[in-house]
Amino acid sequence: MDMSLFFFASSPAAPAAGPAGDPYRLLLDSAAFADRNGFAAVWTPERHFHAFGGQYPNPAVVGAALAVTTRRIAIRAGSVVAPLHHAVRLAEEWSVVDNLSHGRAGVSFASGWHPVDFTLRPDAYRDRKQVMAEAVETVRALWRGGAVALAGPDGEPHEVRVFPRPVQAELPLWITAAGSPDTFRLAGRLGAGLLTHMLSQDHAALARGIAAYRAELAACHGEAARGHVAVMVHTLIGPSRDAVRSLVRAPLREYLRSSLDLVLRSAGSPAGAGGAPLELSAQDEDFLLDRAFDRYFDGVGVFGTVDDGVAAVRALEEAGADEAACLIDFGVPEDDVLATLPALASVRERLSAAAPAPAAPAY
Repeated sequence: MDMSLFFFASSPAAPAAGPAGDPYRLLLDSAAFADRNGFAAVWTPERHFHAFGGQYPNPAVVGAALAVTTRRIAIRAGSVVAPLHHAVRLAEEWSVVDNLSHGRAGVSFASGWHPVDFTLRPDAYRDRKQVMAEAVETVRALWRGGAVALAGPDGEPHEVRVFPRPVQAELPLWITAAGSPDTFRLAGRLGAGLLTHMLSQDHAALARGIAAYRAELAACHGEAARGHVAVMVHTLIGPSRDAVRSLVRAPLREYLRSSLDLVLRSAGSPAGAGGAPLELSAQDEDFLLDRAFDRYFDGVGVFGTVDDGVAAVRALEEAGADEAACLIDFGVPEDDVLATLPALASVRERLSAAAPAPAAPAY
């Protein structure tokens, strides 16, 4: 079972001045720690126009910074919203990251979901899953050295190839699935890895989704195909379960509040409908946040002591996952998060010591 770090910070409206206001300190310092301590990867997302995830409008830009400040760890997008971009540009940008990192780049592609994001490319919203699937195949072809024909201003087709040429012969890629069985199966049909999360799933649902992914993968790419499943999960390891609960309760509730606002605005304003954002009473919102916190802390998160962390990651492994992508930047003070990383490394070491060496993932 691999372990990696995942970032999806909720940005403050106005960062503080000075070193304490550096919005990327936790990312860079944590990635350096992970690079030194055997973690598999560091994932950064793509988000637009909202504080939730707003530090990461372009994971290729962040990936380029990580490429030159680390030496070993894989640098992955979790995720690129493919319908918002030209597929050729995606191949170019990530080839640069692959070169800067000497062959450590990887990308999970997502179809996107929030209508406001598609102000960047409104024509792609309706058929966004199909647009994503087509982008995956275009990026793959270009990465392998192929050419694609694009119409120029004269209306004539022109063949283009990607420069610089990437270091890796094949781009490690995943498809991001929020829980839809159709998206799990799509990842299998495309022969990609699968990136998912525990926001809307329990372990039983996760196991069903992974089984559907692997069945489709085997049907389309042969019985030997296994793929690679990474699961994003909120994480903090400390000296005692009660101490961790006390440390994460307030920041995780506020992080979830930011996410809830984004979901409600999406639900209230579907593309083209012009509806007003939905409203919740303060009492209803507090009830939902309390329930969500209890679910994450006691049910699906990687929280508590090293023993708790080992048990939680093993539960993901039993559901069929290959990697726990540990989301650590959900509002806990940076110094506190950095102080807990050695305990998280102990979880990784315990799991590594108890397991045989994994086979290389087949993307």
